[in-house]
Amino acid sequence: MISQPPAIDPIETSTAMPKATEVVVIGGGIIGLTAALTLAERGIPVTVVEKGRLAGEQSSRNLGWVRKTNRAALDLPLSIAADRLWAEMPQRTGRDVGFRQSGIMFTARTEAELSLYSQWYENVGRENTDARMVSAKEIASLVPGGRENWLGGIYTASDACAEPTMAASAIANAAIAKGAVILENCAARALSTSGGKVSGVVTEHGEIACQQVILASGLWSRRFLGNMGIDFPMLPLSVSVLRTAPMTGPTDIAVGGPNFSFRKDYTGGYTIMHRAALVAPITLDSLLLGTKYVSSLKAFWKAMRLELGSELWNDIRTPRKWRNDAVTPFEATRTKNPDYNPKINAEAMQNVAAAWPVFSGASIAMNWAGMMDMTPDSLPVIDNVDSVPGLSLATGFSGHGFGCSPAAGQLAAEIATGVKPIVDPSPYRWNRFT
Repeated sequence: MISQPPAIDPIETSTAMPKATEVVVIGGGIIGLTAALTLAERGIPVTVVEKGRLAGEQSSRNLGWVRKTNRAALDLPLSIAADRLWAEMPQRTGRDVGFRQSGIMFTARTEAELSLYSQWYENVGRENTDARMVSAKEIASLVPGGRENWLGGIYTASDACAEPTMAASAIANAAIAKGAVILENCAARALSTSGGKVSGVVTEHGEIACQQVILASGLWSRRFLGNMGIDFPMLPLSVSVLRTAPMTGPTDIAVGGPNFSFRKDYTGGYTIMHRAALVAPITLDSLLLGTKYVSSLKAFWKAMRLELGSELWNDIRTPRKWRNDAVTPFEATRTKNPDYNPKINAEAMQNVAAAWPVFSGASIAMNWAGMMDMTPDSLPVIDNVDSVPGLSLATGFSGHGFGCSPAAGQLAAEIATGVKPIVDPSPYRWNRFT
């Protein structure tokens, strides 16, 4: 079924492409925009080139969760830094981004599920966050009206949410106000080099000379790098989402159950998804990279639904090499808009209504799907590419990009410009795959 995704507030982007700048950011998603905002605030000339519309793909389609709970220990410092930066974002941008620390809770039906949360709490969360294990009685108190016999769960009161459609436009407008140039419908085709270093970005509308490039193009990064002869391990994962019409729900706390999640959003409705139904479309890259994802498949096999469909044909017919003067895949597909799965969304509604009956009377206002850029270890790459001096990556966020974006974008900007990074960047090094 055709997705009708949320759209960000309109932004008046530039119609004139500069001949030169210091940094070009390829990709106008939430990571590219936060990197551009950081650079602009520091007085560094920056231009963002986006093949379609800003935040048109996963950056506006995600759930809006900003969480520390269940983050890998190595990844947690970035999430903690993002918390602080999200809280500062209204002041930085002069606009509401929908950020509120209303808490996130994960619930468990089985001992195995509860044990996973308990292990994370004991090994990571207890000392580093305000997370706490909660009993069935506490779940009933915090999220009233349920009828599920939960064994318990984990709850982090300082975890938060922000609104993807509000945040992207606020950040983009703030970056523009501080001097950034942002170009929509301007696909980057390739990099130009001089003296063994990056010297510019070739776009469909001409070349922009620059000293540094940050590639923050999400799912499209593998294709862009592949044209340069760089093999970046990344596979797509599709998630179907729905939003209810405004309703009175059980809580403002975002809740993740074993086979559903929900959170109240700025519309007064609830954003809901099926946590145990993640669609993995089979593509040529599935065969090329499959062995690198064995551990991930084992960990998420029960939630994974392999799909042999249109994505395979799309992958086959999409070029992997092109000339600088040729139309590229990025121009052929300005916005990736995967079909949502009505069966999965119906299951999600059944599951959430079984746990909290108030949802049984909800009407559905919107359905959509998003495509995540998954790396083998579910951590992004935020690092320089040693083989291409002047190129750095900020991609592969594996569904975590929005929540950590203020810190991740800042880290990308700092790595690109060679200043002290906001957190230890070693977990995000490119060489862990090479």
